[in-house]
Amino acid sequence: MKDLTKGNILKVVLLFALPIIASSVMQSLYNMGDSAIVSNLIGEKALAAVGATGVIINTLISFINGGTQGYAIPIARFFGARDFKSLRRSIAGAIWLTLIMIVILTGTFLILAPSILRALNTPEEIMPLALIYIRINIAGLVFTAIYNFCTNTLRAIGDSKTPLYFLLIGIALNILLDILLIGPFHMGIAGAAFATIFSQLVAGGLSLIYMLRKYHELMPKGQDFKVGSQLYSELLTTGLAMSFMGCIVNIGTIILQSGINTLDTTIIAAHTAARRVFEIMSACEYTVGIAMTTFVSQNLGAGKIDRIRKGVRQTIIFTLCETLVLIVFVFLAGRLLIHLITGSDSPVLLDAATMYVRISIVNFFWLGPLFILRCTMQGLGHKIIPLFTSAIEMITKIVSVIILTPALQYLGIAITEPISWFLCTLLIGSFYLTHKPTKEDAPATYARA
Repeated sequence: MKDLTKGNILKVVLLFALPIIASSVMQSLYNMGDSAIVSNLIGEKALAAVGATGVIINTLISFINGGTQGYAIPIARFFGARDFKSLRRSIAGAIWLTLIMIVILTGTFLILAPSILRALNTPEEIMPLALIYIRINIAGLVFTAIYNFCTNTLRAIGDSKTPLYFLLIGIALNILLDILLIGPFHMGIAGAAFATIFSQLVAGGLSLIYMLRKYHELMPKGQDFKVGSQLYSELLTTGLAMSFMGCIVNIGTIILQSGINTLDTTIIAAHTAARRVFEIMSACEYTVGIAMTTFVSQNLGAGKIDRIRKGVRQTIIFTLCETLVLIVFVFLAGRLLIHLITGSDSPVLLDAATMYVRISIVNFFWLGPLFILRCTMQGLGHKIIPLFTSAIEMITKIVSVIILTPALQYLGIAITEPISWFLCTLLIGSFYLTHKPTKEDAPATYARA
């Protein structure tokens, strides 16, 4: 456990964020490796199938992760206030809500998967591969939920290192199984999907066992499962706000994918590879925001409002400096990374993917502050404004599919998200400047939790 209410602010946030950054980068590196294995051992159509289904799978994972992150906000506040009885009750409530969420999502999307893929204009030539891949992944969402629940609960009490260790085990297992199931066992794209869910099972199981043994005094028992309607309401509204925030963004991405799917298979594969590079770069930005959610929540519970305001300023400056480094790296090595991921020498594929990554990275000057401010608002208990910014992102992507993509082809796709980041940062930045928390606001703000 780590107390984020004491010590040098930037040092505390960054030390807490580093394992989260490492987790995200390693996950993105795995995704790149997974794409490379699928592309090289199965072929370009299989890579396109992974890309065509990726936005749906990512939306479901984002909903689950958002929900468990939302449940962790009250947990972090109670930890900051040293109210361990309420903390245990919060964990108990989060367990029940997570179970209900998984049952609903799994059942619904197993039934709707074919219809969703057709609605997204998935090319018929990759439809059978896409259906196999998505159905296996949806069936394994329960294991993803266990891992995300444990990870976000551990982070809420200041432990960001342990989830990284279990993630590394899962990634190593996933790569090994990818190679074995796709190669010697000739399971094709189904092998890639089974490798993913089995590695999630191992990572989630190990995380759960660790929590029960290491932090047994914080785990709910007996009377702790009598959560109460008020706390259930707070957990549910915070969890749904976080879930829908990520889900709205991803719904926009799904709509955007429908525009991408109208282009040819080479462009779909190029976009898949470009997103793998993007995921690594953006992880360096958004994980600082994730750390700020816990930092703000703990300090809100402790009533340290000045510390929150200083933390926001310092982390925004840090992400701007970080963006400069990322820009240099991407312009020097981006095309090479795309080549390594795809194994392709196609100028069309390499040019399209490199263009997407370069346009994205220069607009991280908006994305970094957006992540910081959005996560700060969530930690402070503001649920509506982060949702509203997510809605702006979705609307921008809808406009792109209707206007930009038909007119500009893949360039329209590449400029869509940067436009939304700029608009969202202006909105949430203005809101933060006019609604900065004060010491007088702290008791009322905390009471809402």
